[in-house]
Amino acid sequence: MKLNDNTILITGGTSGIGRALAEALHKLGNQVIIAGRRRALLDEVTAANPGMAAIELDVADPASIAAAASEAISRFPTLNVLFNNAGYMPFDDPAGAVDDAELTNLSTTNFLGPIRMTAALIEHLKAQPEATVLYTTSALAFVPLATNAVYSATKAALHSYALSQRFALRDTSVRVQEIAPPWVDTDLIYRSGDPRAMPLDAFIEQTIAALAGDDPEVLVEAVKPLRDNPGSGEHALIHGFNQSLVDNPIPLGA
Repeated sequence: MKLNDNTILITGGTSGIGRALAEALHKLGNQVIIAGRRRALLDEVTAANPGMAAIELDVADPASIAAAASEAISRFPTLNVLFNNAGYMPFDDPAGAVDDAELTNLSTTNFLGPIRMTAALIEHLKAQPEATVLYTTSALAFVPLATNAVYSATKAALHSYALSQRFALRDTSVRVQEIAPPWVDTDLIYRSGDPRAMPLDAFIEQTIAALAGDDPEVLVEAVKPLRDNPGSGEHALIHGFNQSLVDNPIPLGA
């Protein structure tokens, strides 16, 4: 996608990767609109970035999605980029009982939310000369983490949906791109300072550079070995990946 002169709506834009990308794209000369549930955080981010705008949005609520999409189109008629970034990452145990409420909320937020948000804006985006739909998935879409099995599955499902949507939109002005971060040191679970986590500033720098291209998947170098899941050999790969984290657990950070 082009890196300037866009009007960009970013869901989950008040913290972590979402905020960092919003600020980076804002500095490049785009009109950035961050969307999130908490008004105080929206105000904090926009105050720190004059010219940035905000819209209240709960991606788990279809009515909120409809209202936010209507507001975005009304206030920002040149909106041409939707960045589906909102999501969260709880722990779960696929060897034990499931918390049905958590399962439903996680699936609604991480998977149904981006689909609904895109559907609410897709006709507007198709009317633009150039438009992009972006999804934040995860390296865990390709190599799932057993301690976050449902999260990993929602990201795998979103990756699959993006593949289908990209084909379906092939003859329109809308490009579909996917960002699949590796382990980045953000507050998605907690900041660990672990040397295995990619520093946020390095991730943003490399991601912005990759976004300038036309690749359907925007991948930093650190994620490529996991993205290249070896097909029928994935069982050994995933077992080894998870065993390495059992042997060397992520330390609780501040």
